[in-house]
Amino acid sequence: MNRIKRLVLCLGVIIFLCGTSTAQGGVTSREPSRSPLVFLLDARRLQTTKERIRNGDKNAAQAMSKLELEAKKAINGGPFSVVSKLATPPSGDKHDYMSQAPYFWPNPDTPDHLPYIRRDGERNPEINKISDHQNMDRMVSAVDTLALAYFFSGNEAYAAKAAELARAWFVEPATRMNPNLEFAQFIPGVNTGRGIGLIETRGLTRVVDAIGLLAGSKAWTESDQRNLERWFSQFLQWMLDSKHGRDEAAAKNNHGTYYDLQISSFALFVAKKDLAVRTLEAARTKRIAIQIEPDGRQPLELVRTKGWSYSVGNLDGLTLLATLGERVGVDLWNYRTADGRSIRRALDYLVPFAFDEKRWPDQQIGEWQPQLLFPLIRRSAGRYLDRQYQALSKKVPQVDASDRSNLTQ
Repeated sequence: MNRIKRLVLCLGVIIFLCGTSTAQGGVTSREPSRSPLVFLLDARRLQTTKERIRNGDKNAAQAMSKLELEAKKAINGGPFSVVSKLATPPSGDKHDYMSQAPYFWPNPDTPDHLPYIRRDGERNPEINKISDHQNMDRMVSAVDTLALAYFFSGNEAYAAKAAELARAWFVEPATRMNPNLEFAQFIPGVNTGRGIGLIETRGLTRVVDAIGLLAGSKAWTESDQRNLERWFSQFLQWMLDSKHGRDEAAAKNNHGTYYDLQISSFALFVAKKDLAVRTLEAARTKRIAIQIEPDGRQPLELVRTKGWSYSVGNLDGLTLLATLGERVGVDLWNYRTADGRSIRRALDYLVPFAFDEKRWPDQQIGEWQPQLLFPLIRRSAGRYLDRQYQALSKKVPQVDASDRSNLTQ
């Protein structure tokens, strides 16, 4: 990794963060030069929260107390690794990530139950026999928790454990994951992996931010940083060049959204700002204009058996893309096509269903969960400052005082 490029990116992000208006969710830091290099998280908000905690702010104390309890639990977990799975990928290398398609089940009409058949929205418990996905989620959650706890408290024990878990997953020769997803979400009797499997690494965007929170720790060295940047550079290149990556890039639904989210986040992490900017600019026409109808519906999500969950989930991804856009001067929050397709229009469409003002007209098997939309309303209210959204944000139930979002949002 070219260290000069990374320094330039750091400087650019810090300058941008210092210049962004408070209307976009930040407060000017008293120590701008010490702001962490994060992308989905708000660096200035984190720095302000840190100062509040130092000053004994009671409103932050309860959330901080719970965060530290979770961090102390995380210290005793892991390390997590792809090599611990019992199954072996077709490559013969356990360092290759592997997972089974969740919505495919044994075929009742064939003696060997192959090929597996699709039952959308119904998760086959067989997928839990392969531990890679669960272990990756555990690693992401633990590293995220520990890094936040270290940033706010300065406790090196949290940083040391976060660094250990990150090295085990990405760096250590005996346990590291190879930077590819060739065998993700395979369908028995059909294939050994699919582009769709790339959505399983969307949580790694949280790892990228967590590493930014470890900066300055004794536990996270320049060598660690270089090694992790190397891994993400290789994975990013695989996403761009591989057949699976190209397939996911071409996806028009939520899979395309979360592909762009990963490309943009990882590109910023490895100082490829131009790639991030191109991806985010293209999302205007490639994602928003295609996925959202003039009335706000998302047809490619509504065809699913969990239309509400998928509509909210895709919109979540779009608002996260818009958040990354803020970091590099690409405005997705206010992008609007001539016929009205926009992030805001999609949110406006979903709001009445979350507050029982309308009955959901499409499929939603399982439990109805209006609360899925509430975090998106809170996130959007900081960008849409008109009366409608300020009033709407007041209708959303307040999160518990111990909720982590009180520290980060």
